[in-house]
Parts: sequence; C-alpha cells; structure tokens
Amino acid sequence: MENYIEVRWHGRAQQGVVTAAKVLGEACLRSGKFVQAFPEFGPERMGAPVRAYNRISDEPIRLHCQVTDPRYVLIADPTLIGVAGVTDGTPENAIFIVNTHKSPSEMRSELKLTSKGAKVFTLDATKISLETIGRVMPNTPMLGALSKATSFITLDALIENFKENYAKKYSPKVIEGNVAAMNRGFNEVKGE
Repeated sequence: MENYIEVRWHGRAQQGVVTAAKVLGEACLRSGKFVQAFPEFGPERMGAPVRAYNRISDEPIRLHCQVTDPRYVLIADPTLIGVAGVTDGTPENAIFIVNTHKSPSEMRSELKLTSKGAKVFTLDATKISLETIGRVMPNTPMLGALSKATSFITLDALIENFKENYAKKYSPKVIEGNVAAMNRGFNEVKGE
C-alpha cells in the first residue's frame, strides 16, 4: 500500500479553502513531494459548503479519487460541524484544525471525538484575517496553523511559495497581509 498524507478542507464558498489546498500542494511540490490538490463543491453560490483535498507523497501518486480517510482535517467554518461529515473516515490519530475562538477541548467535545489519539487545534482565523488582510479569509491563517501542527510542511515553504506564485496576481499589500496571517496562524494556534 502506498504511503500518502491526505488532507481534507471544509469551508464555505469564498473562504478560500480551494486556494489553500492549491497553495499547500504547490509548496509541497516545491519541497520535492508528489502532490494532488483538488476541490469538490456543488452549486457555486456564496456560502455553499465546499471541500478541498490534498494528497502528498514521497513517491508518484497513482490513486485518483476523492480523499475519504484523511488524517488531517481543516475546518474553516465551524458551523459545518454536525452537518457536513467533518469527521467521516478519519483515523484514531487524526489531527483537526478548527477556525474558532473556542478552546481545543471545547471543539473536541463538539466534534464528538472519543479517541485519545486524535489531536485538536484551534485558532481564530477569522479574526486574524480581518486584522491582517482586511476581510474574512481564514485560509492563510489556517495554513500557518497546519505548518505548526504537523511536520510535513514548513511555514517558510508556505510563505516562499505564496510570495512567488501570487505576487503577479495580488498587490504587495495583499501579499504582506497574507504572509502576516500565516505567521499569526502559526504563532496563535493552540492544541491538545
């Protein structure tokens, strides 16, 4: 069986989870990994539930299907808990990163996690994005939190990739705000 790192993102349209999966995939690719990054969504309307996925490996990826058993789950909108199957298919050692002002223990309870092996991390990515970017865009603070909570991608790799790949698309002010958001996500995430 091939050894993949699988990530599932949950959010709503316009929260940037598809872009976050793409940024993560690009950064892992630049780090010498084989990657997949792809979205899943229904009607394209603002606020509709959206899922995005990453598959990362040291070897070529031969699997081409939806991620059904993710070890890493990022939840950009906590209102999806209980309605969008955010814990579906996760192993006992899953890592959850949730955009919320609540504590990791409160979110463990809301997620109904019974396994002691599961880890829960929280950060107020909405607040961070408002203060750094000027609008609700929790994706980049959550990328920073992911780099702190895991060992498969570094914050520097995410930031360098973002600067290089998005400098032509966004103004320097937007780039600086997103980099600040990633740094704050890394520094402000709490886990148990």
